[in-house]
Amino acid sequence: MRVIAGKAKGTRLSSVKGLATRPTGDRVKEALFNILGPKVLGSSFLDLYAGSGAVGLEALSRGAEKVVWVESDRACCGQIKKNLERTRLEGGLVLPGDVFAVLARLQRRGERFDLIFLDPPYGQGLGLKTLRALADLALLKAEGIIIAEVSKKEEAPLGVSKLCLEQIRTYGETALLFYRWEGSQ
Repeated sequence: MRVIAGKAKGTRLSSVKGLATRPTGDRVKEALFNILGPKVLGSSFLDLYAGSGAVGLEALSRGAEKVVWVESDRACCGQIKKNLERTRLEGGLVLPGDVFAVLARLQRRGERFDLIFLDPPYGQGLGLKTLRALADLALLKAEGIIIAEVSKKEEAPLGVSKLCLEQIRTYGETALLFYRWEGSQ
């Protein structure tokens, strides 16, 4: 696992061994950032179920202004911090805790994000549950995008409250679902 492009291109990243984490593969990560393109530059990026932090680190390397990682596993939080130090990138903040509790805390603080990425454990219904929570909160900016990485076997809801599914991209067993606020371009 490595940073693919940008300021920290080629930096090797580590993940916590022995956990059931499933790091986003380089092929999927590269496809994601090719789709997002210039939207990453200067953006605020929220990485939920962050694991090793690889997706958020890729965003920082490609010019995101700020990345916030949310991860419930303390060992993973420590690994994200180590990977952040290894890349020598700035603008990152690791928030340990339950995703839903941290989302509520971010809402109370008035935080808003251009890009929100979520990669919950497969097969536990957390993708849809997290999308519903995001639809009820004001964390996504008006023209922002939510990207959910899920198993291609999971059903992709066309809409979740006021979020509208714009596109689905499939890579092997992984699907990327792109959501925006209904009516935004």
